[in-house]
Parts: sequence; C-alpha cells; structure tokens
Amino acid sequence: MSRRRRKLPAEPIEIEITDLSHDGRGVGRHQEKAVFVHGALPGERVSARLIDRNRRFDEATCEKVLEPSSDRVEPECPWFDHCGGCALQHLDHDAQLEWKHKRLVDNLTRIGEVTPEEWWDPIAAEPWFYRRRSRLSARLVKGKGRVLVGFREPQGRFVADVGNCRVLHPDFSNRLLSLSQLLGTLSVADAVPQIETASGDEGSAIVIRHLRPLTAEDEQALKAWSADNDIAVYLQPKGPTTVHRLCPDEHQLNYRLDEFDLDLAFHPQHFIQVNAAINRALVSKAVDLLAPGPDDRVLDLFCGLGNFTLPLATRAGHVTGVEGAAELIEAGRDNAQRNGLNNIDWEVANLVEDVSTRPWYRAGFDQVLIDPPRSGALEILPVVAGSGARRVVYVSCNPATLARDAGELVREYGFRLRNAGIADMFPHTAHVESIALFERR
Repeated sequence: MSRRRRKLPAEPIEIEITDLSHDGRGVGRHQEKAVFVHGALPGERVSARLIDRNRRFDEATCEKVLEPSSDRVEPECPWFDHCGGCALQHLDHDAQLEWKHKRLVDNLTRIGEVTPEEWWDPIAAEPWFYRRRSRLSARLVKGKGRVLVGFREPQGRFVADVGNCRVLHPDFSNRLLSLSQLLGTLSVADAVPQIETASGDEGSAIVIRHLRPLTAEDEQALKAWSADNDIAVYLQPKGPTTVHRLCPDEHQLNYRLDEFDLDLAFHPQHFIQVNAAINRALVSKAVDLLAPGPDDRVLDLFCGLGNFTLPLATRAGHVTGVEGAAELIEAGRDNAQRNGLNNIDWEVANLVEDVSTRPWYRAGFDQVLIDPPRSGALEILPVVAGSGARRVVYVSCNPATLARDAGELVREYGFRLRNAGIADMFPHTAHVESIALFERR
C-alpha cells in the first residue's frame, strides 16, 4: 500500500528569510525545518503558503511581504509571480550582482578551498531584452481556448500564460501572442510541445517541434507568418538531426565581434552564448588575459563554433580548437574560412576521455582556454596541466564545478588562482557565469 501524501495546511505560515538558495528562492526555517520560498528575499519576514513537503525541507510561495528587504524592487514584468523564466526580478539588479558574486566566493571557498589573489568587478550590461536564444514551451489549453507559448510556471508543471517577455530578444519579446495565434491555426496545434528562438545581429529564426506531420495548409500559414514578421521558420518533425528550414529560401544567422573584425555564422540550434553584450565582453577579457603573441600556440577546449577560437587566432601564431560535436567543428571551419583565418586546426574529440596521445596535443601549448558545459572539466585537467601552458583561462556556467576544478588545478597541478569574477550572462535569473585566470607556479 502506498503511503498517503501528507495534507498541506490551508493557512499560510510566517517565516524569516535568511538566505537565497542556488535557484534564487528565499531560505528560512519553520518548526526546525528548512523552507524554500519562491518570491522571498533575505532579511524579509513573509507570509507564505506551503506547496510541497519533503522529508528534509518544505517548499512554499510568498503570498505577502510583511517586512520587506531594502533590496526589494517592483518586478517590471506583470507576470513575474506566475512565470519561471526569471527568478530574481524582485531583487535590485546591483543586489543580484552582489549575490552572484557571493555564490562564486562561497563555492570557491567551500568546495574548491581556494581564493583568488584578486577579485574582478562583475561584467554587466543592459539587463533587459538580452536573451538571443531560448526554448519556449507550447501547449494547447482548451479551457483557455488557445495555445500557450512561453516559459513554464515556477513549479514547472504548466506553461505560463503571459502576454510578453522583457528578457527575450526584441524580435520575440512582444510576439508570444502572435506565436500563440499562429500555432492555434495549425492542424497540429495540440502536437507542438516547444518552440526554439534564435537571433543574430541581423535577423531571427524559430524552430517548431511538431509531433505529427504538417499539412500543406499548415506550411502555407507558417510561410505567411514568416513573411509578415521577417523571421525564418525551421521545422523539427523528430530528433535534432531532422531540423530543416521551411522558409525563406535563403537565410543565415550571424553575430559580429567588432573588436576582432570577425563575423560568425550559426545555425538556429547551434550553441551560442545567450547574451550578446556579455559575450563580447567575455571574449575580449579572455583574449586580453591569455595575451597570446605571434609565436604562441593556444589550445581552446570545448571550442564550439569558434566563439573564442577565432578571436584568439587574430592574435596568436596558431590555435587548436577541440570540440565533441562534429557539426560545431564544421561550423568553426566555415567561420574560419569566412573570416580568412588559416592558422587554426579543428579537432573532434570526446573531452571526457584521454586525448593526450592525439597528434595535435603532442606539440604543446603556451595558453589554454576552457569553456566547458555545466559538468565542468575535471576529466580534461590532466591534459591542461600536461600541455605545458603557463596560463589558463576558465569560463564557467556553473560555480560549483569551477570551484571543484580550481581546487584540482591549484593543489594537484601546480597552478595558482590569480583572478576570478562573475559575468551577468542571465540577468534576473539565478544562473551564475564566471571567468577565472590560472597561472603556473
């Protein structure tokens, strides 16, 4: 017999908030048990409604702020309380930066047991309309009589019903209702679970995932919407390899890195850094920190389509870009050719495996750049250390794995952590991007 779920109390609880969790929820204690409260900030006393109970902690949502924090601001989005796309719009932006910096400090200290010799100021930019890539959920809700398009609600069960979005790229921030209406006209309106958006410096595209085949009338409706909105439409009938362009006949997304006179092309489903302004600043800082000269060899691990590789190649004698996804390496080669760079070797390799016997590795390197996924770069650290590089720049999207790897580089491989700081890649969310510089002792 299954255990009956404990009934949640109907009455709200009062709770003092003492901290923020890693996902941006307020943290307090009630009856000697930790409670995570959506919409609450440290230093506040709030009235909260319990929405879930677990053995070690409870979850709640803030219903009324009884004593507000001095850092609390009115969210600019009227749907903030009902949409999970942002977690921190109610926290002043400068305070968001302070909290993200504190998370990096705490992780390096607690997990890595290391501290940089110097902290950098946060890399920040305009915190609105920055998101040039997104994955939006879609769902036909018969009770509302239309298809909802947007991020999911804070608890993640349903698609948030919003009118616009102040963090999406301007090409999409006011088009959620237009996309809703478009999907509602299709014969497969109940079989479109998601839409991906992608924007370059000039032009945008959507990728529509559909679980049933489209009719000729469906395709005509999509083409008409594309022409009216000047946004390309791609279709994904099955897995990622089935993505193909429906219209227009020719289309190319791109973004520029003007400091290096570079133009990078990308496919709507290619990984690119979400925030264009922060990415430009990160690339500039990384190249300045590595400071390669015309006689230097640079290794770029997890290089993607060349976001750091190409700028480094404008300064270094030779760059080797290594990536596990063959389609990104192909895009990198195309981008190098597009920009007239012929001093780059592109290599496909699984970077969780030993690559120390590969011919491209044996020549040695003067500098290394690492830009790994959230899981970090632990498996590749022996390769980094054995490369002979005197300087390593680590760009991270997860402060916990950066901290773990920093501890390894310092204690096991003879590097010192010179500098570290955050980059505000995702304003109003709990995501922490960071960059660190290591130098061999």
